[in-house]
Amino acid sequence: MTRRHLTFPCEGASLVGTLDNATGTAGLLIVSGGNEVRSGAFAGQARLAASLASRGYPVFRFDRRGVGDSSGTNAGFHGSRSDIEAAVETFRRECSHVSRLVAFGNCDAASALMLWQGCGAHALVLANPWTFDEGQAETTPSTALKARYRQKLGNPRELARLLTGKVSLRGVARDLGKARKASGLTRLGAEMAERMASFRGDTRILLAGRDRTAQAFRSHYPLAGETVLLREGADHAFSEPADRDWLEQQIVGLLECQS
Repeated sequence: MTRRHLTFPCEGASLVGTLDNATGTAGLLIVSGGNEVRSGAFAGQARLAASLASRGYPVFRFDRRGVGDSSGTNAGFHGSRSDIEAAVETFRRECSHVSRLVAFGNCDAASALMLWQGCGAHALVLANPWTFDEGQAETTPSTALKARYRQKLGNPRELARLLTGKVSLRGVARDLGKARKASGLTRLGAEMAERMASFRGDTRILLAGRDRTAQAFRSHYPLAGETVLLREGADHAFSEPADRDWLEQQIVGLLECQS
């Protein structure tokens, strides 16, 4: 395995990427979510890339325009199509032996890959896709509230508080009422599903059990037979060691199918 950094153009800007090369014919493109740099939270994406390359899979990750080491203006995930396409082209040029490409993204990086149908990737690993419409993210989804109240009702101490009037039933009803209004298919979820309907590659959707974005996905997106895997207890970044290992195994499984 060798690691090197390189620059490549994207609509007048200069993007910076990192390639962990290996001999395998199936490679992984990592697309960062939010304003996260290519190393990932607590260098998680860098560790993932090194581990996969040690297994024989080349990995390329990059900073999109206006993020990290890359120049240009940050247009958010809605405006990231050109960045992802430029990264795919660079990955293929630098690793000409790679014939099958898997793309991985978490949160709105997963959403971008869905909106742009993988930008040429043959398979997708999509973790906790972002499906909130603008201004909706501050509302707690009904799935999350129901899970929270189920947990409370299973706790004898919380149940006693409810029965003795220490919990406001009016407040509970208000919370659930707001959640009902906020639940259901979103415009973004519908658009992502429409775009993905014509994607013919393998897709795995990974949801973290303790993540609000993942909990909202099930009500915001019209699932139609996609492979959806839930990791109970995991947070948004799959940051615990066992959860990181699980995430890597899901990615490896799809890479193996492409080899």
